[in-house]
Amino acid sequence: MHVHILGICGTFMGGLALLARAMGHKVTGSDANVYPPMSTQLEQQGIELIQGFDPIQLGKEGENQPDIVVIGNAMSRGNPCVEAVLNRGMKYTSGPQFLSEYILPNRWVLAVSGTHGKTSTSSMLAWILEYCGYEPGFLIGGVPQNFGVSARLGNSPFFVVEADEYDSAFFDKRSKFVHYHPRTLVINNLEFDHADIFADLAAIQRQFNHVIRTVPSEGKVIWPRDVDAVKQVIDMGCWSEQETYSKQPTTTEPSGWFARTIADDGHEFEVLFNGESQGILHWALIGQHNIENAIMAIAAARHVGVAPSHAIEALAQFSPPKRRLELLDTVNGVAVYDDFAHHPTAIATTLQGLRAKVGVDANGAGKIIVVLEPRSNTMKSGVHKDTLANSMALADVAYLYQADNIGWDINASMTNAPIPVTVYHSIEDIITNVANTAQAGDTVVIMSNGGFNGIHQKIIKALA
Repeated sequence: MHVHILGICGTFMGGLALLARAMGHKVTGSDANVYPPMSTQLEQQGIELIQGFDPIQLGKEGENQPDIVVIGNAMSRGNPCVEAVLNRGMKYTSGPQFLSEYILPNRWVLAVSGTHGKTSTSSMLAWILEYCGYEPGFLIGGVPQNFGVSARLGNSPFFVVEADEYDSAFFDKRSKFVHYHPRTLVINNLEFDHADIFADLAAIQRQFNHVIRTVPSEGKVIWPRDVDAVKQVIDMGCWSEQETYSKQPTTTEPSGWFARTIADDGHEFEVLFNGESQGILHWALIGQHNIENAIMAIAAARHVGVAPSHAIEALAQFSPPKRRLELLDTVNGVAVYDDFAHHPTAIATTLQGLRAKVGVDANGAGKIIVVLEPRSNTMKSGVHKDTLANSMALADVAYLYQADNIGWDINASMTNAPIPVTVYHSIEDIITNVANTAQAGDTVVIMSNGGFNGIHQKIIKALA
């Protein structure tokens, strides 16, 4: 087929393009902003990219038209290409539906869901299967450094997918993961997010209930028993086998998964299942959140036959995806990290791991300087304005960016912040202040789920 993708440079849609091309289809696509690294990755695969949404890219009516148009969830009514597709009666579908119909049939789908940790956990799971000889396919919302690409078909029935609860398209408001029909479903955690499409936590829980309904009775749902929001979803109905992870093991019921932390920063811990040690993992990652991600990945891999000891061996050689507390550079003794965290819980857990790694001032540790852009739709709407300040408590100082499209006063929300916080309307002012205040031994962690106007390299250049 000739597959044309609207919104091709998003991580999910770009990965889908790679999969369609690997299946032998002709793939073209367009986006409002065609730029590296996704544009480079796609062009190297022979995929033609078009800037903008002029309907001429769809060919003439009745000739040279794509066989199917895949419409990304960032596209809406009024988009010239969307209107042309509808007016011409062309065949169209959503990205998740295309994945479901053309790539996932007859696959053992391992879906990783939850508010936090999807990209990291699915990357860990794909790497475990790869290391152990399973040659899985995958589609991940980031670029796992062990693979260098965000998606591939693989050479086995096993397929790992990052299972996002965001909606599928303007014409399909079901969560993406409802399309995937997993045999192995991981639910990492569950909090309110995506305030632009969900009214409340209960609305998100209903979507999780919908995906659980698609897991076969011989399949497995792996979930954290300490998280009430997830337990409530399970209580709505689960017809599959279950395994649980708990932060606090019980002496009366030692069943399920547990991690015993050995190093405070999380780079070493023991994995236990049903009260028995499965081995000790010493790896390059830090933070309690990554320990939990690892346990979920090990549990999911066990479902397809991987011994936990082999999974632990694999994770000892795991490199985290790009932008997940990624050390970009150390300049004049100042370490500069890039982190995707865009929710108060993720911010707090990332800083918890970083603080354990850096140490506290009494030990002569340097400062942790947070540079944060509240960029997600939920952040911009002000849903987290009352919890954002406390999420940064383990840092020493924070510089926040108040963009013009943020609909609340960040400064007012920082009145009782536990650390000094300065709010800026200029990115250049943030760069100047970081360069003037950071000293050798300090750590700068830049937090945003977007490009942040290239601030990462600008800070590195200013520090130099």
